[in-house]
Amino acid sequence: DPTPIQRQAIPIGLLNRDIIGIAETGSGKTAAFVIPLLVWITGLPEADRASVGDAGPFAIILAPTRELAQQIEEETLKFAKKLCIRTVAVIGGLSREDQGFQLRLGCEIVIATPGRLIDVLENRYLVLSQCSYVVMDEADRMIDMGFEPDVQRILEFLPVTNIKPDTEDAENPDFIASNLSAQEKYRQTVMFTATMPPIVERLARTYLRRPATVYIGSVGRPVERVEQRAYMLTESAKKKKLLEVLDNADDPPILVFVNQKKGADVLAKSLEKQGYRACTLHGGKSQEQREFALASLKDGSKDILVATDVAGRGIDIKDVSLVINYDMAKSIDCNHYFIVYVLLKAIGVSCYIIDICDDIGGIS
Repeated sequence: DPTPIQRQAIPIGLLNRDIIGIAETGSGKTAAFVIPLLVWITGLPEADRASVGDAGPFAIILAPTRELAQQIEEETLKFAKKLCIRTVAVIGGLSREDQGFQLRLGCEIVIATPGRLIDVLENRYLVLSQCSYVVMDEADRMIDMGFEPDVQRILEFLPVTNIKPDTEDAENPDFIASNLSAQEKYRQTVMFTATMPPIVERLARTYLRRPATVYIGSVGRPVERVEQRAYMLTESAKKKKLLEVLDNADDPPILVFVNQKKGADVLAKSLEKQGYRACTLHGGKSQEQREFALASLKDGSKDILVATDVAGRGIDIKDVSLVINYDMAKSIDCNHYFIVYVLLKAIGVSCYIIDICDDIGGIS
């Protein structure tokens, strides 16, 4: 059965409407944007599909991290292989020349991280002269990681001839579907995100045309299935509390998030000395090491993944029983303001939130 986000987004996507989808990680967003894309490609004439070698792919899917891009490719291939639709993942950590060779052979869909995609575009390994479908997955995370200039640069490589008019026609199903079965259909831009900060709204206003907005769940609030606990500790007491929490934890896998790469390695080694089966994932690891760490957690050979924020969004790890934020976030957004507010009230401090934060339901 389709998930709620799929029930809402797939029919809209099949109409060639631009979409902003806001839903929690693990809600089935990948299929929600992949299925309309595959339906459109399979409906194209064979002559048009034969042009992907020289004119480039029909679609690009952008993701903030390598792991998420590989996960999207894995899920897309479950459908695409049976339809003889080719995909190429363009991500850092792997040979650019090998990726360029695969791109020259031709593919209908490119799944990429922004930095490496700009690299292959600027070095002419890839052109986007017929790209009519753009997906930005985990758009808020992409902006948080500083990819906004890269995303804007990538979108400048797209043809301008297929942009929808910024009028009510962009919401008219008959108008925007009039050339849907053609290679030169109006560009469809789809943005999926878990939160909608102002910077993402600005990006959406710039590149999306009269998008349909799909909200699943309560935006900005924790998932009801998750119990949250906060401990106020001195730095020296954190390690002891962590071991206490791990000793009382349910079955693995367990995720532990830290702020720094070096801190992840040090903490993982310390946990292994205590008898825990831990591995690390952060941007300082090679691509092979990152893939091995994720695979070890998924197959059960490791119980604990100590990671920086590269694993913080979109990664599909089944049956996670516990997530520990070992370090407090360096930057405070609306949700963090609310956490600090709750902590201070809990210890009897009189305090008020004076910012208006839409992310937490308009508390003022």
